[in-house]
Amino acid sequence: MEHGPAGIAHDLTYPAVIKPVALSGSRGVMRVDDPRQLVEAFERLRTLLQSPDVRSERDPLHALALVETFIPGEEYAVEGVLTDGRFHAFAIFDKPDALDGPFFEETIYVTPSRQPTAVQARIIETVATAARALGLRHGPIHAECRVNGRDVYMLEVAARPIGGLCSKALRLVAPSADASPGGRSSPDPERELSLEEVLLRHALGEDVSGYRRERQASGVMMVPIPRRGVYRGVAGIDEARCVQGVDDVRITAKPDALVVPLPEGRSYLGFIFAHAPDAAGVEASLRAAHARLRFNIERELRVER
Repeated sequence: MEHGPAGIAHDLTYPAVIKPVALSGSRGVMRVDDPRQLVEAFERLRTLLQSPDVRSERDPLHALALVETFIPGEEYAVEGVLTDGRFHAFAIFDKPDALDGPFFEETIYVTPSRQPTAVQARIIETVATAARALGLRHGPIHAECRVNGRDVYMLEVAARPIGGLCSKALRLVAPSADASPGGRSSPDPERELSLEEVLLRHALGEDVSGYRRERQASGVMMVPIPRRGVYRGVAGIDEARCVQGVDDVRITAKPDALVVPLPEGRSYLGFIFAHAPDAAGVEASLRAAHARLRFNIERELRVER
């Protein structure tokens, strides 16, 4: 912001969203509802961008902030692939938890989407159009969008697959011989493949347009950090794994490490994965498993010099 937040705060339309240009995972993204909140959020973001771990990246984009109009609506993620400019969607993930601010911590992804077929078609068409507008032609696509009564609004289109362990929530099935172009089958028809394997096959020139999402619904919960402190451990993992539909519980937080929630934080406590006959069942399993986890996070003690 060349003129500083106070210089533009009264000229903006609210609510708005202030965000860093080059951070990921919703880090530093904040909703503001009036000029006072904008100035406060700007200073909070400035402090974050001047922190040692961010400065160590030596990225000149960390000197920039972006202010956007807040778009109400439900949020979705789309995974797919571009082949010579043609977009093929593997999955649309619903995000059932409201992402209305003041921060935008993602938690649950569930697929298939529970939106009507016509809405899903609009989402895929909009993602394909946005990818073309950016000049993307070949390779994986991860997109984020919001949908409300008026339209589909793109938040992000990235030339990459979904990040971290979340890809474990998406399994793909190779086309059968009579479903693939020219009657050619995959070497292993009906075998479930990871997203990464399908993307490698695509990179090697295989036609992946016939790959489809597995039959069952699936999803992942990115376990949020409830408060700042020193992570000591977790109880209830075995109980969480015994919840019907749960595939696995992965705790990625390291004992005795400082954990920080958004907007300053950049990680999760772990991940929960589940399958069920439908998306509602997956969501219920993820929430039930999370309720059984009991995290021990001690208050951080500051040493005065």
